[in-house]
Amino acid sequence: MLNVVRRWIDRYFSDEEALLLLVLIASILLVIVTLGQVLAPFLTAVVLAYLLQGGMNYCKRRGLGHLGSTVVVFLLFIGVFLALLFVILPAIWQQTTQFFYELPKMASKGQALLMLLPEKYPDLVSDAQVQHWTQQIGDELARMGQLAVSFSISGITGVMAVLIYCVLVPILVFFLLKDSDAIIRWCTSFLPQKRQLLNSVWAEMDEQIANYIRGKVVEIVIVGGVTYIAFVIMGVNYAALLAIGVGLSVLIPYIGAAVITIPIALVGYFQWGWGNDFIYLMVVYGIIQALDGNVLVPLLFSEVVSLHPVAIIVAVLVFGGLWGFWGVFFAIPLATLFKAVLSAWPSGETLEPVEGE
Repeated sequence: MLNVVRRWIDRYFSDEEALLLLVLIASILLVIVTLGQVLAPFLTAVVLAYLLQGGMNYCKRRGLGHLGSTVVVFLLFIGVFLALLFVILPAIWQQTTQFFYELPKMASKGQALLMLLPEKYPDLVSDAQVQHWTQQIGDELARMGQLAVSFSISGITGVMAVLIYCVLVPILVFFLLKDSDAIIRWCTSFLPQKRQLLNSVWAEMDEQIANYIRGKVVEIVIVGGVTYIAFVIMGVNYAALLAIGVGLSVLIPYIGAAVITIPIALVGYFQWGWGNDFIYLMVVYGIIQALDGNVLVPLLFSEVVSLHPVAIIVAVLVFGGLWGFWGVFFAIPLATLFKAVLSAWPSGETLEPVEGE
């Protein structure tokens, strides 16, 4: 038994570079788990810098220098950032407030419909079940009211956090763009000169993560924008709020599309009932999801390593449970990193058999 364990260790952990890679990954994960909340502005800036790196490369191909490309791309980023802060977010906040204001009325209509179920389906639904469901709806509404009160009480802290993000993140983004090469050289100066395995994994993951982040942002913008235009044309209530939800739902493959369907169906039903408008709404939403999955995703992510759907769902559940939103956002890149490390990991198949076996 000891010989088997020794042979396994010699086979997979005899390479010093492989051990270094394992220590680096473990250290990074430990820092993120323990200091993730503190480093959230920095991590946000890193994501945005990755997103903007494509624009930097485009400007350089057009003849601009590094500093000129940094200034142009950063000014465009600030313009989009201000538009998001002063145009889009206020509209979403207004619709969110209106939605919570209308929520009790929607719940009352839902309770009235539930009361009709024992009359129409006496063999399937009883009065006790309806009363239990009604009580659960009331409890959920009360809990949401408490959350709203606590949110308003802690609003000053939330405003301060937003202000910190609004100041720190743009500054960090600018310096990450301007000094990216120097930062990478400084980080790699602590690594050994011979690092073929590290360079191989880094080259693959640098391309994969950059393509994934840019592709996801473009997908969110396109899907959310098309959904908003379609919902506005159809006259759907809370069009901006629902469009943001549909756009963000692409962050969670398979699961997100199923979850966001529920509020869209509920809003459509309480607005129009079981009519043609409701059917048209669900058909349009289904077409948007079909075009996203069958046309947009293959176009945007043709360069990203394909993963099995089971691996994607497991990665979303694991990393989302560990790190929340950022875990969900980076679930696929992290799964791809895991796959790349396994592929590049030395197997040591050329090792001589251990004596005494």
